[in-house]
Amino acid sequence: MGLDPAELAMLTDALRRTMSRASGPELVDALGELGWPQLLDDAPELAVPLVFRLLGETGAHGPFLLDVLRHAGATPSALPFAGGRWVEWGDPLPAGGADASEPGSGSTGSGSAGAGADGSGGSGAGVNGTGSDAIGSDAISSDADSTGASESGASEPGSVDEALPLRAAAAGTTLPAHALAEGRRALGWWLLGTGHAMLTLARTHVLERTQFGRPLASFQAVRHRLAETLVALDGAEAALLIADETADAARNTDDAPATHGLDPAEAAVHAALLAKAAAGQAGLTAAKHCQQVLGGIGFTAEHALQSHIRRTLVLDGLLGSTRELTREAGAYIRSAGAAPRLAQL
Repeated sequence: MGLDPAELAMLTDALRRTMSRASGPELVDALGELGWPQLLDDAPELAVPLVFRLLGETGAHGPFLLDVLRHAGATPSALPFAGGRWVEWGDPLPAGGADASEPGSGSTGSGSAGAGADGSGGSGAGVNGTGSDAIGSDAISSDADSTGASESGASEPGSVDEALPLRAAAAGTTLPAHALAEGRRALGWWLLGTGHAMLTLARTHVLERTQFGRPLASFQAVRHRLAETLVALDGAEAALLIADETADAARNTDDAPATHGLDPAEAAVHAALLAKAAAGQAGLTAAKHCQQVLGGIGFTAEHALQSHIRRTLVLDGLLGSTRELTREAGAYIRSAGAAPRLAQL
């Protein structure tokens, strides 16, 4: 499916406006009316980056990752999460319960990504750390046992991202490599959009607020943190674009010769792994720096930053965390004795 720039701009605007006012089941219905299933079937190379990046930028959510996995030929019942755990995307609470689309409602959450009831491992814990280990999904997965799923399927209070209807699962089925790669690329675009949303909030804050009679944006330390965030996000976007190109080549090439020791399908799997790791690291970097730039106001539950931080923590853990994927890539390089070249720079 080919769209000219004007058509793409119209579609993007329609999706953004829809996601800004709807989330959860309402968004599923709305995107269905806009043709999301048909777009995914006809042009996945366009649909996935566009929809998932906008999910991150707007803070909306829906089970669209499951659509991507099914389109790739998988039948996901549970999804792998950081620390060898499994989660499943459940239904929101029945009518009359808390609104599953409202952050902080306590109605649903990620059981396997949950933090303790005392808040340990939650969005505020570790945010002031100096590295990704202080805020990554691996750092919170050890607290998951204190926030499991109840028998009714709804997560108990204390989950990291209570807006997402994820709950702990005892076990799951390993996804095919191709489907796993498709899901990781989708999550990478979701993380990228969330990172840009955090950067926008922080940039707006420093442009509007003053300290000691000077705009916050004039302080060098603040500018450095925002610049580091932008560099991380741009690097992740480059990795995702390469992963998309590699996946598109694998879809449209039959019996292509191996390149640098990898056939197109293998190259797509490795590119998706690295892109998800880069996007996860960029999201964690954005969460850390933007939290510090926003200061005390950024710690409040009422500020929009907190919902994006919680979303980043959960998305980083789904289908392999940044730390786990980096280790997996390193293990492959050690066993192969070389690093495959996935892009010509």
